Amino acid sequence: METETVRVEARGIAQHVHVAGPADGTPVLLIHGNCSSGAFWYPLLRHLPDPLRIVAPDLRGYGATDTAPVDATRGLRDFADDVAALLDHPALFGTPGARPVVAGHSMGGGVAMQLLVDHPDRVAGLLLESPVSPYGFGGTRDLAGTPTTADFAGTGGGSANPDFVKRLAAGDRGADGPASPRNVMRATYVADPAALGADEEALLDTVLSTATGDDNYPGTASVVDTWPGVAPGDRGVLNTMSPRHFRIADELVAVAVKPPVTWIRGDRDVIVSDTSMLEFGQLGALGLVPGWPGADAYPPQPMVGQTRAVLDRYAAAGGRYREVVYEGCGHSPHVERPADFAAALLELLP
Repeated sequence: METETVRVEARGIAQHVHVAGPADGTPVLLIHGNCSSGAFWYPLLRHLPDPLRIVAPDLRGYGATDTAPVDATRGLRDFADDVAALLDHPALFGTPGARPVVAGHSMGGGVAMQLLVDHPDRVAGLLLESPVSPYGFGGTRDLAGTPTTADFAGTGGGSANPDFVKRLAAGDRGADGPASPRNVMRATYVADPAALGADEEALLDTVLSTATGDDNYPGTASVVDTWPGVAPGDRGVLNTMSPRHFRIADELVAVAVKPPVTWIRGDRDVIVSDTSMLEFGQLGALGLVPGWPGADAYPPQPMVGQTRAVLDRYAAAGGRYREVVYEGCGHSPHVERPADFAAALLELLP
């Protein structure tokens, strides 16, 4: 599909939006994840038919959208409200009151959940790709999302690798260490770096577009006595996904209008997993973070199990969902298995 970009003033910021297809085409809204941008969806667009109207915004602080502050006390609502403001913009969707199928990747899956909760009449279908758990990222111990510690230690802005943040801010395109953005993308975004193919430089551009700092990525943190010694702050991206601020399970189950949900994940995902390599419980269990207090005190978060448990509740309350697992695939099925992903997306269209 041929793409163009549109600048939209909404909610006090200029949002940069990637669009493709005819304005009156069947609407599809694509919400990217953390440390990427709307252009991270481009490998998928080659596999989608022209009659669709694709709208893929850069979230605030990513891509070419303004670097506006993120209030983490609202969970992912700053992002969801920005996206909601686009739904009725005439330059994006030609049909008034458009009800797009909404696909969200990783953090974008959480934004998509929040959009559904806040605007249930505007979502025709929901595709969750490797989504953050409805109980947030890190710091919960069971399928019911019970907090591991009262202070949510090990979640939020302090959980970021400082070397990665430094290299991100510097626009480092090298491959001279495990924390370089290129190597992080190769090691965690996909199961096999070869899947990036000729798109690698363009996808790395999206990673490096991430705004860094206390108000954006990774955000603020506080020092605590509880292992591993850091707790979430109230500003910035990683804090939006701390279970202190993002716990959407009950609201998602109770939503009045329940569109069909397709949940897609790879069985080799190392970011959103029951054994996530970015979550302190798992890192402690592997001996990679000293002082781990043990599985009784700080177990790995069962992220996949939590999402399944919540979607089971969603179905029991009158909704429906299906889980699709791609073998040998990592965190970004739309990059690694774009044709299969496109087919699953098209099945959600009304």
